Amino acid sequence: MSFRIRLHKPPHAQRSFPDSDIAVSEPPNEIRAYNERRREAEALHLKTMATTSKTTEHSTLHLAPTSVGRRAPILLGMILATLASLPGSGQEKPEQTPSATIKVSTEVVNVYAVVEDKKKHLIADLKKEDFEVQEDGKPQEIRYFSRETETPLTLGIMVDTSPSQGRVLGIEQEQADAFLHQVLRPKDLAFVLHFDVEVELLQDFTSDQRLLAHAIDGTVINGGGHGPLPGPFPTSDTGGATHLYDAVYLASNELLKNEVGRKVLILLTDGEDQGSRVKLETALEAAQKSDVINYAVDIVDRPFYGMHSLGFSGDSVLRKLSEDTGGRVIQVNRSKDTAAAFQEIANELRTQYLIGYTPTNTRHDGAFRKIRVQVHNEDYKVQARRGYYAPTE
Repeated sequence: MSFRIRLHKPPHAQRSFPDSDIAVSEPPNEIRAYNERRREAEALHLKTMATTSKTTEHSTLHLAPTSVGRRAPILLGMILATLASLPGSGQEKPEQTPSATIKVSTEVVNVYAVVEDKKKHLIADLKKEDFEVQEDGKPQEIRYFSRETETPLTLGIMVDTSPSQGRVLGIEQEQADAFLHQVLRPKDLAFVLHFDVEVELLQDFTSDQRLLAHAIDGTVINGGGHGPLPGPFPTSDTGGATHLYDAVYLASNELLKNEVGRKVLILLTDGEDQGSRVKLETALEAAQKSDVINYAVDIVDRPFYGMHSLGFSGDSVLRKLSEDTGGRVIQVNRSKDTAAAFQEIANELRTQYLIGYTPTNTRHDGAFRKIRVQVHNEDYKVQARRGYYAPTE
């Protein structure tokens, strides 16, 4: 498989990925430095979740995970001559021997969860004891828990610029700008891309809201942020004008895979895919393997599909992409309700719980494992990812 995500007006050198003929921009020095500071901020937050128990003979440190599904090495130093050097031992100090280091690898799975009551009010005051986690039907011990998630947020704004969005794009642009202004903090990063007959990166990772707003406002139907508009129904070598699955796959697998902290894609689309080279299942798998949470703002111009005698199945597609990754679909029936949809997403990102556990299944078989998160209060509903892929090494 070989296809590309095109960079709009590249400000610096290109970096090619050998596995896929995909090109994205190489971040300049200031962005690399910013990413490093952001990782340090995440590490500082995770240390606040760690617990330490000490005795006179040994020390055991329980570290919070560094990322979902990745190995967190725990180094335990053993100094053999410590006891002999204590006051009052009265014994000759033995010949010093090299200290031994034992490396223990622990698989940690992180789950971001949102809880609401029957009236859809968000519940933000639960404790670790209120939750239960199962993996493939087997109970798991919750080892890490945070009620106020301050881990860095990496956000992708994905704008559908196919013909079906022609009458709703303006309101999407306006509310997406407001959403970023409300949600992004100094340690967060975001990018903007659009998709129609191709997937184009309009703004690489940045915390500069001015650059992000410029990229969002520059999107146009079937032209992205560049050049003249093609005809009303552009085609490519794969056919179709809405490469939604390709966009999710590329954003997850190439842009977000190696990022840290919370990773969220906001899909501004009606969910109808035409012409993608990858299937829905492949796009979803890429998001799950990269620990990405998908939210969809579903604005459907149904008269457009009726006017052109086109079938529509986007609602079910967006539910699959979102709910399986821990996000959800927010349907907008009127353009003026778009602001409320973005507000719901912003509120959920502020009230997420971070739950971490070490799976009892230690096999590195790459298999998909189902996750079920529950709370003891039966009146509450939990929104969380439905599974993850086990490591292979």
